[in-house]
Amino acid sequence: MTLNTHTLLQKKKKTILELWMKNQLADEGLREDLISNEELRSQSEELITALVGNLSGDNFSNLESDEWSPVIEILGGIAITRARQGFSPRETGNFVFSLKDAILDVLQQEITNDPATLFVESQKVNKLMDSLSVVTFETFIKGREEVILRQTDEITEISTPVIRVWEGILALPIIGTLDSARTQIVMENLLQEIVETGSSIAILDISGVPAVDSLVAQHLIKTVSATRLMGAECIISGIRPEIAQTVVHLGIDLSNIITKATLASALAYSFKVMRLEVKKVTVTKL
Repeated sequence: MTLNTHTLLQKKKKTILELWMKNQLADEGLREDLISNEELRSQSEELITALVGNLSGDNFSNLESDEWSPVIEILGGIAITRARQGFSPRETGNFVFSLKDAILDVLQQEITNDPATLFVESQKVNKLMDSLSVVTFETFIKGREEVILRQTDEITEISTPVIRVWEGILALPIIGTLDSARTQIVMENLLQEIVETGSSIAILDISGVPAVDSLVAQHLIKTVSATRLMGAECIISGIRPEIAQTVVHLGIDLSNIITKATLASALAYSFKVMRLEVKKVTVTKL
């Protein structure tokens, strides 16, 4: 970019900011529920100040140079924040695209008598802003992946609760597919609870598991083995007819594992093992 052009944009920073804010506020997709106008202006002013402050003839097209680090850092921080706040990729991308429109508008207003120069400088602006858009999207995707991973971990923790149903009896209802990562969490939670409560019986209820294949069965067997190593007996409940048929068809050997059709049956068996008896008491009215 010529010295006059980058100096022009530096002098026109306030004009660019006002045009940029006008573009953003006019967008029908503006998320005022996620960001206030004051915060939006603050982010915009911070970025445009860093951007025009780094413009020069030497580094205009080289985003790898250290001089662009402040701009990349600010833009990356905004993209990460928006990913966490729930903005869509389109809404985040428009933040940069509307800035490009504002800069191009200023160039058109100032370079009126030299179409060739306007074309060349507009191309440079397009190339720069497109590169910054790529940086924005890349950072946004990383931020969204972090959110998804965190939510997945939270859902996994919530969906594998260890319940103390009776003195010495634990129950762990499993809902959804049981994969290797989740099996590890199930085992860790169950074994930790066995240690803390001193329970001697653990019930794995798979009523909420949609299907049992050889891999799921192996995960269950590993969990049962780990529980036994801790000195507790493990019972698998929720064996539906279709699951029983699948297990037999696959030739999976669960003969050394206690299985029950329902959680209630598993609990009744646990009471029997612990020599506990539950009786219905009829209360007579006085």
